[in-house]
Amino acid sequence: MVFVSNTVKHSLRMNDHRARASPQERSMPRYTEKQGQYLAFIYYYTKIHGRSPSEAEMQVYFGVTPPTVHQMVLSLEKNGLIARTAGQARSIRLLLPRHELPDLE
Repeated sequence: MVFVSNTVKHSLRMNDHRARASPQERSMPRYTEKQGQYLAFIYYYTKIHGRSPSEAEMQVYFGVTPPTVHQMVLSLEKNGLIARTAGQARSIRLLLPRHELPDLE
């Protein structure tokens, strides 16, 4: 029996939808500007430090509250943009290639 998480299933559905989408739809980002900044931060932090950022580090960088960061992480995961390992700190993995991410402002 193979276990496939809901996040992976959602990501596969999103990728299938994008494959059938028109060229214009495929080129449109599937995240908000603020979500893009979180994704870019995760990418660059991981590249520099060799591990993903903690929610506390994202809180400091963006100047927001812990619940705000946590809700963003949950939203990114629900939308198939990141994946996390339950119960494991610093386990955020981007599910987008670098060329689909915005520049960090």
